[in-house]
Amino acid sequence: MTTENSQSVITKPPSKLRLYLEVSRLHNFPVGSERVFWPCAWASTSAAYRTAATFDVLSFHVLALGFVCIFLHSAGCVINDILDVECDRRVERTKSRPLPSGELSLGSALMFLAALTGGGLLGLSLTTPAAFRIALFAIFPLYTLYPLMKRWTNWPQAWLGLTMNWGIFVAWTWMAEMHDYYTPTVLYAGAWVWTIIYDTIYASQDKDDDAKTGIGSTAVVFGRWVRQTLSLFALIFVVFLAYAGVTNHQSVVYFVVSVGGAGLHLFWQLATVDFDEPADCSDKFVSNSSLGFIVWLGILLDYMINTY
Repeated sequence: MTTENSQSVITKPPSKLRLYLEVSRLHNFPVGSERVFWPCAWASTSAAYRTAATFDVLSFHVLALGFVCIFLHSAGCVINDILDVECDRRVERTKSRPLPSGELSLGSALMFLAALTGGGLLGLSLTTPAAFRIALFAIFPLYTLYPLMKRWTNWPQAWLGLTMNWGIFVAWTWMAEMHDYYTPTVLYAGAWVWTIIYDTIYASQDKDDDAKTGIGSTAVVFGRWVRQTLSLFALIFVVFLAYAGVTNHQSVVYFVVSVGGAGLHLFWQLATVDFDEPADCSDKFVSNSSLGFIVWLGILLDYMINTY
């Protein structure tokens, strides 16, 4: 007699910690958080260059803002998943996330959101009252309303650009304590354009699902002209970056490393990205962390040379 034993595979459900990490995107850390952080680092270091602040002060500001960026970006992701749960269920890439899949309850997500927001506010309490007030605008309306933009407009990436880079004004105000906002405004405009570039690349992963379900996206709007359109945006970003350096009286180091490096990185991205291959779109999106570092490196080197 032959006895056949059939074994069933039991899949262990993810732990509560894993669900919290996923809903806040911390399981992919630092992806996402660093895109909020780099503009803060740009502005802090540019302001330190302008005011000749000591390296100890600059280091403290950059580290504190890095702490805040982790908490607020994670909170923004939780808000996004709470308000976007029905849309996420209709998109292949997002339907298995903790909230749309039902593995994490709405109540648990709301409590986690409160904890993350509290952590971000605690970090912001280290800044000046003026910087703190400016930062509150990022929480509401910028972060809070972003998930609704894909229902209200075909350009949600434009609102995301306003949101992700608002830390430029917080960082500049905390470091410079001056009313001259011309340089950070130019830098903010450039960073806004940069966000549209990298998030359109990211959104290209879902462009077919977005088109079917009526979700707004610049990846859908630009269509077959996406490479040409983003190339124009890349040129605008580089011009803004160069002009910000002019207004802040940066030296040639900044223009070679930050401006030149960013231009070369964007050229590589847009020359090689396959907008019909989700994995490549994801890789190019992630690579923008390197671009953010390159821009900061040029500002930091200029600051170090000028200060020491």
